[in-house]
This record gives sequence, structure tokens and C-alpha cells, in this order.
Amino acid sequence: MAGINGEVSWFCCGNAWGPCASTGRGACGTCHSGNFQHAWPNTSDACYDITRPDRCGITGMSRRTCGFRHSTTNLCNGARVVTSIADCGPQTDLFCGERACCGGTCASNRIIDLTPAAFSAIGSLSAGLIPCTVDIG
Repeated sequence: MAGINGEVSWFCCGNAWGPCASTGRGACGTCHSGNFQHAWPNTSDACYDITRPDRCGITGMSRRTCGFRHSTTNLCNGARVVTSIADCGPQTDLFCGERACCGGTCASNRIIDLTPAAFSAIGSLSAGLIPCTVDIG
């Protein structure tokens, strides 16, 4: 399966859970911080117009819509989580060149946002950003 390297971050959505207060339910209307879900920068033309990963030189981010499942692997520890699209994001172009590292393993540019529950399955929320691979095949 093909993959794309970058950074994974986390975001809050839906009802209060863990470190999150109640917030909106995301672009798909189903997002909840306690579920294994994620935001993807290419869920629609409108989403892509906001996130613009191409401005950071990121290619190969296929159009995927609500409910599509991606696998995200933490490049620091090999932990993997499977999540479904529940929102549009992250706004990749705001973070062009940003870099997350662990030891000698680094990645640049935010490519996916996980809910806190999903992020916690592969790393510590306190890390904030983790180098990752997202299967896009």
C-alpha cells in the first residue's frame, strides 16, 4: 500500500472527552473526540481550497470523503491506528516546513489530524506532533 510521510497532530470535536470541551461535530457531522476518527485535507473541493497541501509540495493526497478509513503509523514507535474521516483538515499550508522529530526520525508538514482517542493509541497527547506515514492506497 502506498503511503505519504508527514506529521500527525490532534484536534477536538464533538462532545467533551479527555482534554476536550464540547465543540462542533466536524465537516461530516459525526466527529467525536472519543472515537477513532481523523480530519483529511482533501475531502472536497471546498476543503482542499482551505487546506492547500500542494502549497507545501505535498502530492498524492487522494480525494477521500466522510467515512473513508486511513491507517496512520507513528514513525517513532511503529504504533498504528485505523481511523475514519470525520472532518476537513489540517490546514496544511499554515504549517509548511514545520518539522517533528523523534531521535533521528523526522517528518515535515501536517498531513492528518487525529481525534485525541486515536492519537493516544499511537503516542502521547503531550507530544502534539509526531512524524508519521499515512497509507493512501
